Amino acid sequence: MAIALLSDIHGNMDAFEAVLADIDRLAPAAVFSLGDNIGYGAEPERVVRTLRERCIPSLLGNHEWAARNRDFLEWFNPAARRSLTWTFRMLSADALETIAAMPLFRQEGEGRLVHGFPPDSPTLYLFQMSAQDKLGALRSLPGRICFVGHTHLLDLIGSDGKDLTDHPLTEGTTPLDPSRRYFVNIGSVGQPRDGDPRAKYVIWDPGAHTIEVRCVPYDAPAAAAKIIAAGLPEAHARRLLGP
Repeated sequence: MAIALLSDIHGNMDAFEAVLADIDRLAPAAVFSLGDNIGYGAEPERVVRTLRERCIPSLLGNHEWAARNRDFLEWFNPAARRSLTWTFRMLSADALETIAAMPLFRQEGEGRLVHGFPPDSPTLYLFQMSAQDKLGALRSLPGRICFVGHTHLLDLIGSDGKDLTDHPLTEGTTPLDPSRRYFVNIGSVGQPRDGDPRAKYVIWDPGAHTIEVRCVPYDAPAAAAKIIAAGLPEAHARRLLGP
C-alpha cells in the first residue's frame, strides 16, 4: 500500500498542481501533507482549498501555527512575517477553519508524521537536534519511521538503536532495512532549498520497505513571477529558481 507524503507547499500552486498530476498517475492508496501549506507563495487560498477538495489530510506546520496564533509571528524573520501578514489577509474563513482543524501529528501504521520533530513539534528542525535527541526520539516512536518536513531538504537518518547513520536521499527508490529505525526528511513541494528547483515529495511503500523520492518539474519562473506581482519579498521568488 503506497502512501504519498508531501510537505512545505508554501502557497505554490504551480508546484502543487504538478505534484498532484504526478500522484494521480501513480495512484497511491493515500496522500498526506506534513504542513506549511501556506506562507511565501502567492496562492495560499487555492492551496488550502485544493487540500480540502481533494480530501488530503494535513498536519499543522509552523506557518499554520502562526495563522492560529498571531503572537507567534514574532518567531519569524522580517521577510517571513511580511509574507505571512499578507497571507492571512488572503485566507477565507473556510481556509482558516480548515487550518484550525489540522493536528500536530498523525500515526499511519509504522510511520509517525510530524512537521518538525517528534512527537509533535511544528517548530523544531531536525538539524537542530543533537544525536542523543534523535536517538531518544527514534527509540520512543510507536513505529519504526518518522517522516518530517520543515527543512525543505531531503535526508535519511537510520539507527540500530545505538548509533545514527546519515544516508543520502536522492531521486529514485531507496530500500529501508526493516530492522532499523529512520527519520525521513521529505523535502519541499513549493520551495526546495537544495539547489534543484523541482518540486519534491516521497512515496512510502511500507510493505516493500522502500522510499521513493519524486522530483517533479514545473514552471518555477511563473510561480516566482506571481510572488513578485503580489508585492511579496523577492527573496522568496528567487529561492524557487535554484542557485
